[in-house]
Amino acid sequence: MTGQQEPEGLEAFADRLAALIGTSETMVVGLTGSVASGKTTLAGHLTDALSPRTVEAVSTDGFLFPNAVLEARELINRKGFPETYDRAAMAAALRNVRAGTANFPAYSHEIFDIDPSLACEITQPDVLILEGLGFQPPSSPDRHSGEPDVLIYLDAEQAHVERWFLERFMRFWRAAEHDPASFYARFRHMSEPETETFAMKVWREINLPNLENHIAPLREHADIVLMKDADHGIRIVEDRMA
Repeated sequence: MTGQQEPEGLEAFADRLAALIGTSETMVVGLTGSVASGKTTLAGHLTDALSPRTVEAVSTDGFLFPNAVLEARELINRKGFPETYDRAAMAAALRNVRAGTANFPAYSHEIFDIDPSLACEITQPDVLILEGLGFQPPSSPDRHSGEPDVLIYLDAEQAHVERWFLERFMRFWRAAEHDPASFYARFRHMSEPETETFAMKVWREINLPNLENHIAPLREHADIVLMKDADHGIRIVEDRMA
């Protein structure tokens, strides 16, 4: 389903996660970590690895406030920070999917905004993987229905994440050459070196502060911490549910 090679260590992690799955209701797995750490790809691999259970994967990006709201609140340059997410809507969706059917909005990286055409309805899967940013420390040891049952933190060396971020930014930039509707089309007037310099400025001024101040602290609250290496292999380095 992912179209990418299964990372080393995935089977061991999937087996550990499978051991936590109950039989009575949907288990919600929160998966967080730095921008560009590979959360979406890992979630896609897990949907295959946890078969034959019914597994759905969605992104917290769908719960970002639309650009119009962020601009009105002067938050557009803080997209991805905790205050840019509709946490009430996210909590409601988790409660609803445990009880029946829930609507999950979706975000498009190409247009850099919520895309209503990508929204989906999900009905009580065995496992729902909610990957992305916008999580907060659990409110209680038992958690409640508006929070994930299990929180996974995907860690990696900062130098690796910076490289992955730059590669992703440049991939979108190159694709925008033939897609004027893409958000990245506005940067096509730049040369490749200029675009790389700009991308790293975005990393240093937006994504790195978000990582240091809001994302990385969740590592201490995660139930399981994964470490991802330069070749995208993963391994469990902390398991607080063992």
